Amino acid sequence: MGTLTIEEIIDATGGRVVHGNSNGTFFTGVSIDSRSIGEGELFIALRGERFDGHDFLMDALVRGRGAVVSAPPVAPAKGKTVVYVKNTLKALQDIARHVRLKRRPTVIGITGSNGKTTTKELIASILGIHHKVMKNSGNLNNQIGLPMSLIRAEEGDEFAVMEMGASGRGDIKELCGIAVPDYGVITNIGPAHLEGFGSLEMVRNTKLELYDAVKTIALNADDSFLMEGVSERLERGKGPDIITYGMSDAADVYARDIELEERHSVFTLCTGDKCVNVAMNVPGRFNIYNALAAAAVCAALGIKPEDIKAGIESFAGVPMRLELKELLGATVISDVYNANPASMEEAVKELVRLRKDRAIAVLGDMLELGVYAEEAHRRLGRWMSELPVDVLIAVGEMMGKAAEEFSASRGKSPESGRVVAASSSSEARRILLGICREGDTILVKGSRGMCMEKVLESNSGNSCSSSGDNVTGLREMGNAL
Repeated sequence: MGTLTIEEIIDATGGRVVHGNSNGTFFTGVSIDSRSIGEGELFIALRGERFDGHDFLMDALVRGRGAVVSAPPVAPAKGKTVVYVKNTLKALQDIARHVRLKRRPTVIGITGSNGKTTTKELIASILGIHHKVMKNSGNLNNQIGLPMSLIRAEEGDEFAVMEMGASGRGDIKELCGIAVPDYGVITNIGPAHLEGFGSLEMVRNTKLELYDAVKTIALNADDSFLMEGVSERLERGKGPDIITYGMSDAADVYARDIELEERHSVFTLCTGDKCVNVAMNVPGRFNIYNALAAAAVCAALGIKPEDIKAGIESFAGVPMRLELKELLGATVISDVYNANPASMEEAVKELVRLRKDRAIAVLGDMLELGVYAEEAHRRLGRWMSELPVDVLIAVGEMMGKAAEEFSASRGKSPESGRVVAASSSSEARRILLGICREGDTILVKGSRGMCMEKVLESNSGNSCSSSGDNVTGLREMGNAL
């Protein structure tokens, strides 16, 4: 990230130095984790519901050069600089905005209910062919994760590709205030984080806060609910330039001649009157949508179709998202990072598409759906009962509701399909190992809090969380939908 001077920190945050030097000090980076802070870095003592970075301030100052705090230390640390602010999270965000405006990359913001991380990685892959690009770390995409990623921008970065998640109304607007995006992408609108939003209309309105912040935006033309919201905004007055993508030539950027293979997809990508053949190294129709989203915004940036093709073809996928593995001779679809109703349906469709012998679905609860949770799970079970799914291993209370509907809709005949309940991902692993056989196709998916990766780990335990100082808060709060 280069360096930040104490003067820049003061200007960005409006804070004041309470210990150490008020001029001439510089920092080589920013950290919120006292355990991994590097020499010369600035520690920002964040506070959350279950953590307080101030508890680890003195540890951080042993290696770091200074800190930003909202509660000054009782004893000053010799040779260290401490800046007092009213709100350390706001200070982190203000520093990130300062770095963004100082480095001046073209910023691309990506939001939507599904596909954000994959689309971000695809955009970075395309732009990275001829340009210097920075992006979010992993999917750290919210009020902590995005500024921590953006602060890493360096001199010479031409593009910053920023995934933007939301848990409630106003979140995307706030992130836009930090990142100041020039271009935007909205992948789709679906039922995710309804506990925080309250309704699907509020999800849409929140994602469209990105529409209000950019000069050009790429939109999924096949998402009628999204486009209805865009039409309402267009009726109110002028908005950004729009480039659409989809599966028909009615969109500005579209795919045709699609062939879905087991481990990859082949299609023709058309941008305007120019078409190129693309062999994508990840499977699934929904990943073609992610590629189209990336292609659309890159086309708006003036990237040549040949470079878009090269960037898509060099993309190897995102860990924990639709990874194909093997287990005792069975094919496993590991899609364990997160889950909501829309992404769950797409994953089950892939299970059915790829099945050779039996199809086994190992599904964990979809969390953060609030009052919609039970009905969403029951609807999933009814829908799955009409598909050739042979075994359902239901992990968690809510997925148990899906299992009830699955069984009730299938009936009690031996051919109706087997349903097994599991209280944890570790128990699900034991059940799966006891029933799977060579030739099976297995889907493992659930919300992050269900630790579904433990189903595929030989040393699985009952917990996938970790404890510590500020880094725990980053893991809990660093990403959103």
